[in-house]
Amino acid sequence: MAYYLVTAKPKKELLGELKDSLNKDLFYKLKTFGHALTLSLKDARVNEDGSAIWEEEGYCITPLKEERENVLDRFFDDIKVLRVSKDEGWEKIKNLPKLFTNS
Repeated sequence: MAYYLVTAKPKKELLGELKDSLNKDLFYKLKTFGHALTLSLKDARVNEDGSAIWEEEGYCITPLKEERENVLDRFFDDIKVLRVSKDEGWEKIKNLPKLFTNS
């Protein structure tokens, strides 16, 4: 398992759908990554430039391949990943505002 600091541009027209999906835990049961993805996106933050940022666990040789194919590419553009140690990403972004409130 690897950890990544993910930055991505949210597709604003789909943010409501993403929030609803997270609140209903619709991704939670997706094999291998659903639980981690759900928890990470619920705690995602917003950079000054409006991009979303969060730490994500990855299980594929290609970083976040399954997550992108099943969820992320639908809701985000310009996805970038940076390898980090566990919790290093969260520590870097802890003071940024949350992407979603009441998730």
